[in-house]
Amino acid sequence: MRGLMAFHMRRKDKEITDVGLLKRILRSAKYVTLAMSMDNQPYLVSISHGYDEDRNCIYFHCAAGGKKLTYLKSNNNVWGQALLDHGYSEGNCAHLFASVHFAGKVTFIEGLDEKRRAMECMMRRLDKNPETLMTRLDPERLSKTMVGRIDIDYMSGKKSKEVTITE
Repeated sequence: MRGLMAFHMRRKDKEITDVGLLKRILRSAKYVTLAMSMDNQPYLVSISHGYDEDRNCIYFHCAAGGKKLTYLKSNNNVWGQALLDHGYSEGNCAHLFASVHFAGKVTFIEGLDEKRRAMECMMRRLDKNPETLMTRLDPERLSKTMVGRIDIDYMSGKKSKEVTITE
């Protein structure tokens, strides 16, 4: 667990132990929220993303400058959460959800081949017609695009027993 404090899951009845299910949640979440820190100052941001199951990484793109980039270049360790929110269960005093927490390191990609792979991964996840967008991924455009990769080295998850995860 790479320096993470060892905690146990308090609610074992909600724990997700199936790695395939954890990956399905990461693939289907609309966005992930990242926690980062610089000089002992926390920062939190939600990002759209693409999850590459084969590489167990999350891709995102961002501006070539700004607070998020400054934080990540200072300290590339992140903690993240993907949440599938199924809403409040009326009359049950319960919230229906599935979530994955993860830890990883951010690397900014330089190579055009991996940038293309990352952008295609995000487009397939986010767009209803990704093939049209992918035709615009020419080398000049890709070279100007800031793409980050979060290499995940720890995952845990929880879900309400009433929630079924489908794709």
